[in-house]
Amino acid sequence: MADGGIEVLRVFCGGDGRHGNALGVVREGGHYPDEASRQALAAELGFSETVFVDDPERGFVDIYTPGLRLPFAGHPLVGAAWLLDLELVNPPVGEVWVRQDGEFTWITARPEWSPPRVLRRYDTVAEVDALPAPPPGEGWLYAWAWDDESAGRVRARGFPRRDDGIVEDEATGAAALLLTAELGRALNITQGRGSQILTAPGPDGWIEIGGRVRQFPPPLRSLTR
Repeated sequence: MADGGIEVLRVFCGGDGRHGNALGVVREGGHYPDEASRQALAAELGFSETVFVDDPERGFVDIYTPGLRLPFAGHPLVGAAWLLDLELVNPPVGEVWVRQDGEFTWITARPEWSPPRVLRRYDTVAEVDALPAPPPGEGWLYAWAWDDESAGRVRARGFPRRDDGIVEDEATGAAALLLTAELGRALNITQGRGSQILTAPGPDGWIEIGGRVRQFPPPLRSLTR
């Protein structure tokens, strides 16, 4: 176990293994037994999400941003499933099935599990790239444009626009889920500095979200209690 119980992953890495969204995984969630202590640690670490593992065999996990608890989030579940080598993870929303396909880890989810997002389409990739961080306005913004519509390639950036220190989200599985549901087709999304998210609609409203996961050195501080 790395450095007292925390693993640091990058989820939805690009094809070169770079970028991806940082994720803290606390393997021994029992060291932080209540919501207050978990929220405090997530705020201290400052990752866009931190996931606490409450049962590594059955995949029960608890997800926090620096400012709030989430019932579902894409990159924490992809990352935790990869790290724990599970076929099923159990966040608060319920069972989320997992499959491995070469270098990609996939989860199956429903768009209604995702927190609300404003999905705003821009005419060109250049417009998305030129947006300030964050753009003016309120509420979670997922800015996107077609890079190649016929091939399903999308350029996107994600802006939480909330007061928790996360100015721009590097890769947002939940927003990719909503965009896939809105467009009704498989997508190959490049988000942030170069992260990659793949999606694929399935039967009965289910959608798969897939990406690469890489492990990084843990923080210097020990999290053992």
